[in-house]
Amino acid sequence: MKLVLASTSPFRKALLDKLHLDYETDSPDIDETPLANEAIEAMVVRLAEGKARAVASKHPDALIIGSDQSAVLDGQVLTKPGGYETAFQQLKNASGKRIVFQTGLCLLNTRTHHIQSTCVPYTVVFKPLNDEIIDHYLRKEEPYNCAGSFKSEALGIALFEKFEGEDPNALIGLPLIKLVEMLNKEGMPPL
Repeated sequence: MKLVLASTSPFRKALLDKLHLDYETDSPDIDETPLANEAIEAMVVRLAEGKARAVASKHPDALIIGSDQSAVLDGQVLTKPGGYETAFQQLKNASGKRIVFQTGLCLLNTRTHHIQSTCVPYTVVFKPLNDEIIDHYLRKEEPYNCAGSFKSEALGIALFEKFEGEDPNALIGLPLIKLVEMLNKEGMPPL
């Protein structure tokens, strides 16, 4: 069976590369609009499954990985900022606080139609940040395509007090510990 990553994210691809598996990527095209009163954990799992299903018809004998992530700060879902002003405000709001990232993961076997899915939380605790630090960071890194306005795998690490969670890869968007468990159950162990 082949392995397919239902994503074009360079961050997810870099994570999956760590497992030294041969795989293809395919771009899922789904509506990512949250449902009314949908819990964030349910939403990211639904979207991860939706991404895997969206490319399934093109890969009839494959294991398809779907993943989706969202973050919550003070009860509000964080989005990709898209520009400086929104990113500045997101980081100012995050100063000295915790952001919980919820990453939905799905592995769909298109041969058997068996689906495994889960939600993996990961928490980031921010240092107190002043306007000068935020401005300097945003001008150096320009993390405008990242939910929460930072890149933990780069200079964003300087913004944090600590991380809390079982798998640091979940923060970047693909929980590898759970993915390895799922691949093992499907007979495709990385080792």
